[in-house]
Amino acid sequence: MTRRDLLRVLGAAGGAVLAGCRPTGSADFPAPAQPPTWTPIPTWTPVPTRLSAPTRSPAPTGTPASTAQLALLTQPDCVVRPRQTEGPFYFDVGLVRRDITESKPGTPLLVAIHLVQAGSCQPIRDAVVDIWHADAIGQYSGYRGQGDDGTDTSGETFLRGIQVTDANGLAEFETIYPGWYPGRTVHIHFKAYTSEQQFITSQLYFPDETTDAALLAEPYSSRGPRGTTNANDSIFSSELVGRVTRNADGYLVSLAVGIEA
Repeated sequence: MTRRDLLRVLGAAGGAVLAGCRPTGSADFPAPAQPPTWTPIPTWTPVPTRLSAPTRSPAPTGTPASTAQLALLTQPDCVVRPRQTEGPFYFDVGLVRRDITESKPGTPLLVAIHLVQAGSCQPIRDAVVDIWHADAIGQYSGYRGQGDDGTDTSGETFLRGIQVTDANGLAEFETIYPGWYPGRTVHIHFKAYTSEQQFITSQLYFPDETTDAALLAEPYSSRGPRGTTNANDSIFSSELVGRVTRNADGYLVSLAVGIEA
């Protein structure tokens, strides 16, 4: 299901559905000696998991997730966040789902994106939120030629998905802590939009100390230390660092995104 199809379905359901990662050699990096070989494979068609009304994240139902959710709702940060590149690994996955792991190994992570009106902090309901990120070994789904061995993940859809914000402006995703790859600090890409407009394309980051601790576990630790941190990533913005909560199973990261009217 394409973004256009998704918005058409959401409109038919009666909801006013609200409308990088960057390898070396992109506009924000110096050109490499050889051009990147990553090539999108757009020929497959993922099967949507929602065919009728918008699927919204359920309300908080206890710990540990509710701790960060409550912080977002009671003390929202309504500032406008910087826009950032979508990078070379985006495609319109068309899968509306909360759990995007597809059995990928890694430390569990709950991602909570909170969309609000800048200044007033009024929640933005029925906005489409689309996220995607690398797996524990630093590879994205749907692309060939990744890493030193040119791994091909074409046709795969792991760690990608769409949710629609609820009455509180919240969209949640169950995933794993992202891995690293050369030239970038650990991050998650996201878009938020309605049928009328695209609000923002940007990236969500983690505190370096949190990532350093997360990467000590398998399968992350098998790759050795990362070479790029927040401090030396040329795209990183401190304004996009999420609030992180640790729990027995993994982590929760939340980010309130203020949208200008």
